[in-house]
Amino acid sequence: MTESAYDLVVIGGGPGGYVGAIRAAQLGLKTACVESRGRLGGTCLNVGCIPSKALLHSSEKYEELVRGLAGHGVRATGVALDLPAMLQRKDKVVDDLTKGIEFLFKKNKVDYISGRGRIAGPGRVEVTLADGGSRSLDARNICIATGSESTPLPGVAIDEKRIVTSTGALALPFVPSHMVVIGAGYIGLEMGSVWRRLGAKVTVVEYLDRILPGMDGEIAKQFQRILTRQGMSFKLGTKVTGASHSGTRVMLDLAPAKGGDAETLEADVVLVAVGRRPYTEGLGLQAAGVALDEKGRVRTDERFATNVPGIHAIGDVIAGPMLAHKAEEEGVALAEILAGQAGHVNYETVPGIVYTWPEVATVGKTEEQLKDAGIAYKVGKFPFTANGRAKVNKTTDGFVKVLADAATDRILGVHIIGAAASEMIAEAAVIMEFGGSAEDLARTCHAHPTLTEAVKEAALAVDKRAIHM
Repeated sequence: MTESAYDLVVIGGGPGGYVGAIRAAQLGLKTACVESRGRLGGTCLNVGCIPSKALLHSSEKYEELVRGLAGHGVRATGVALDLPAMLQRKDKVVDDLTKGIEFLFKKNKVDYISGRGRIAGPGRVEVTLADGGSRSLDARNICIATGSESTPLPGVAIDEKRIVTSTGALALPFVPSHMVVIGAGYIGLEMGSVWRRLGAKVTVVEYLDRILPGMDGEIAKQFQRILTRQGMSFKLGTKVTGASHSGTRVMLDLAPAKGGDAETLEADVVLVAVGRRPYTEGLGLQAAGVALDEKGRVRTDERFATNVPGIHAIGDVIAGPMLAHKAEEEGVALAEILAGQAGHVNYETVPGIVYTWPEVATVGKTEEQLKDAGIAYKVGKFPFTANGRAKVNKTTDGFVKVLADAATDRILGVHIIGAAASEMIAEAAVIMEFGGSAEDLARTCHAHPTLTEAVKEAALAVDKRAIHM
């Protein structure tokens, strides 16, 4: 093969793209990854998952020091917020990890091409190089892994200073006196939590009559009660119809979603977090004949192939949850398929997590989904107030909920709200991957005292035999 001829060219260096490229190279495919940002890692690493978790963790420590340690017999005085240092730490974490991916590319012999890629025809990618000029790549296979971008809201113009997306919310140089978050999904609640902990008044405006659309309803209600107790305010069933600036203030025009009297809400920062949409601009998809669906996503089959031979797509740009780990699994699966193996993704075991305090983690079906599908099920629940380790740690908010098939006892869904829920959900995902039952989980020995005992107890509760409740 010539220098510019590849078995696989991946357009996009986010979690799906870079992981897929590495796996393809491991399997012996000559692979290149084209990324336009100038740094690998995509939205997730640069302006999404990683920096947001850095700020969530730092702000948790700040709030615990200011408000939470007295109950443990630790009294702190003279505590001060150093926001520039907090932001600098976040940036260093991002920088270290992006450089780490470049190292992994070199280790696995993936060619990293910095520039903007465009499909120029069957088996050909044209790259406008970041340092000038262009380069043409021949590819037996092309993978579109360009991710997603924030969905705009009509009437609300983003300037990333006073009206921001998650990108701007990760780099605010001051703590807002009042932040309004438009959208009560993962991103809005996480970033709202960061700035509330640091001293902002936070109001969440949501078009629907509930938070966390798509998550288990009982979990969402409990979560809203906890966030309200923490100081976050909610205006549900409310739509934003416009926004205007007046000096350093932003005036939002609101109206009831189902009709009624309008009102105005004033803030100094507004975060627009109403969702994300596939990013396909400038890829040349129309000229290449690649079909999109009604939501602007690239249409693919179960093997991630588009309607054009040799062109594939993964991650946020195709159907399914817009999650970094989902994209990673698809990248690995595609690489294995192209190498002649049996790549596969089980979408029933892809967890969804909100990294607030407490965390919310879910995998599998919700009660609402099971009811809509007419599936008979059993429920087992166990509160952290009855868990010894949670008592010791003073982290008793929340509960574990296990949903099992009424006839077979197979676990259909697990939902957790509580400390370390993001870690505990992996146990549920593993047992579901193997088609395990509530009985299997209940009879698995869990170390004592641990938070994960609540998972075991919830599984026991499916059969109404929880021990500690």
